[in-house]
Amino acid sequence: MATYEYDEAGVMAAYFIITFLAMVLVPLTISSLTKISEATTSAKGITDGCQCTPCVEQREAISKQERGSLLNPKISRRTYFLLGGWSLFAFVCYRVSLLKVENKIYNPFEILGISTSMPEKDIKSHFKKLSKQFHPDKVKATANMTIEAIQDRFVEITKAYKSLTDERIKENWIKYNHPDGPQSTSMGIALPKWIIEGKNRIWVMAAYGLVFGGALPALVGRWWFGNRQKTKDGIHAQSAAAFFKTIKEESSMEEVVGALGKAYQWELPVGKSKSSAEIDALEKTIKEEVGAKWTEVRKIAQDFNGELHESRRQALVLIYAHLLRLEVKDAGLKKKQQQVLLQTPMLLNALLNVSVARTWLLPTLSIMRLYGYLAQAIPTNASQRLRLTQLPHIKQEDITPLPVKANDMSDVLASLEEKDDPRTKDVKKALEKWGRVDIVSATFKVIGERIVTPSSIIYLLVKLRITPPGSTPSTPVELTVDETKKAVQLEEEIDEKFLASRLDAEELPSSKTNGGAAHAPFWPGTRKPSWWIVLADDKSNRVVVPPMKITDIPYSQPGSDRDYRSYKIQFQGPPNTGLFTWKVYIVSDTFVGEEATTEISLKIEDPPAAEEAPSDEDISEPDEDTIAGQMAMMRGGKVKKRVEEESEDESSGTDDDKNDTDSSDSDSD
Repeated sequence: MATYEYDEAGVMAAYFIITFLAMVLVPLTISSLTKISEATTSAKGITDGCQCTPCVEQREAISKQERGSLLNPKISRRTYFLLGGWSLFAFVCYRVSLLKVENKIYNPFEILGISTSMPEKDIKSHFKKLSKQFHPDKVKATANMTIEAIQDRFVEITKAYKSLTDERIKENWIKYNHPDGPQSTSMGIALPKWIIEGKNRIWVMAAYGLVFGGALPALVGRWWFGNRQKTKDGIHAQSAAAFFKTIKEESSMEEVVGALGKAYQWELPVGKSKSSAEIDALEKTIKEEVGAKWTEVRKIAQDFNGELHESRRQALVLIYAHLLRLEVKDAGLKKKQQQVLLQTPMLLNALLNVSVARTWLLPTLSIMRLYGYLAQAIPTNASQRLRLTQLPHIKQEDITPLPVKANDMSDVLASLEEKDDPRTKDVKKALEKWGRVDIVSATFKVIGERIVTPSSIIYLLVKLRITPPGSTPSTPVELTVDETKKAVQLEEEIDEKFLASRLDAEELPSSKTNGGAAHAPFWPGTRKPSWWIVLADDKSNRVVVPPMKITDIPYSQPGSDRDYRSYKIQFQGPPNTGLFTWKVYIVSDTFVGEEATTEISLKIEDPPAAEEAPSDEDISEPDEDTIAGQMAMMRGGKVKKRVEEESEDESSGTDDDKNDTDSSDSDSD
């Protein structure tokens, strides 16, 4: 009969808690360590980024904000959870180590202290020694060992000896693992006894009902409905719906900003704000500087009933205050502005997916360019000269004295150097890491084919490098004819190897890539520069293939054999033949106005004509005296007559006879 033992000491429950904590804490700890490693790697990459004074100060402020102060360190909820979890894990492990384990397998050899290979004769002699040593008449009771303990010890030694020498007891030990035969089965329950006692039953049931009837369904429901409210891009479903309804095929930059502002009704909680007066003052300033453009954006962001939601209004005001570089004085409002700006990349990415799904070119380019305007805090309607204010310490009034033709950043640097301006040092540092892309080449390739046929798999191969303003461009080295052939052959081999790989970007040493932070002193976060490769048809306002986002373009290195990097986009060619003239755009998500374009043509040709198969007329008819001929005659088909061959044989035979006659005549002569 089985007896039930409850875990009064809490041993089994402790083992369960240890296992559960380990299953939860180990993955979370590994994930946190991975994030710390990524942050460390990112921090190392930041040291290679822009080193101008505004950028350095901005990164230090962000780092200080993230880690907090010495007296008030910023620790995330996950860190608190991990610290508490591992502390509980260590405490439970310590308590378990102090518990005495009573469940042991009966082993007579261990009790007697002998090896399993000892013969029976030696076992008897060893038992005699132990019986003299532990016999109750030989051992005196002490404070540490009572007479009962001495007697139990002697009985245990005697049972162990008999288990190895007495046949019946030995059989019990082998069959039932005990010298006294079968014992009652003990079932351990990993619960303290007080949990199942009648007086506590109502409280236990209430706890079960609260956890499994209330907390667990609420947690699962929150997870389920929360996921249903989010799209795969991480934005609210209502925001995605607003994007689909707002964005149009010919949408301008203002329409893109208005569509972006609509999403903040669901992405930004309104809450109670004490800074509504400052919002009103900022909006008044924005209306004065932007004019009708602001009215247009407000109108686009309105609901169908003509009302502008307060969250949308606040978000748009804070975005335009950032673009116009207006100072936000209230600390809470400034924090909300940072929150709004840091949300824009995710929202713009979702908006970009909507535009790309419809293959619309103009809104796609506008969305991509808006990334750069937000990163550099430049108005969306900024002129070519106003874009020069991206440089550190350069304001609009500093651009006015420049000559009319001075529209490049190198012109600003030259003007500052002439005046021996102290800002020259920071401008130089910013231009050293400026993301001006140079398209080395852009071609279409088909693996293993000389021509491009309809519906074939085509690769757009683009080779890029960064050439900062004022830097010396790479010039091709003069080569002989043989050297040129070898260089072209080597380049083709490298391209073929890259096209055959599964990589979208050519592998390069980390020393050649642009892994540092970009110049973005007004952006409330660390900014790593990225670009999009867009293949588009300007005539039809269509994106040919979905854009690809790239990073780590190498800097130009004059004198280097290969100072660029290859990128590829795979797509299926058009199903019809013809000449297609398209354009490749390289659009930056960080720098305004640094956009490279080049036209590219794709010629689709029919495959080479195959050799013509022989016609039915060319197939010879079977002879009438062959099996094939007879079968053809039975089917009513045509066969070749044997008349000609017989006549030929007869003529040949006549000639032979004549020759024989001639030869006989000659012999007779």
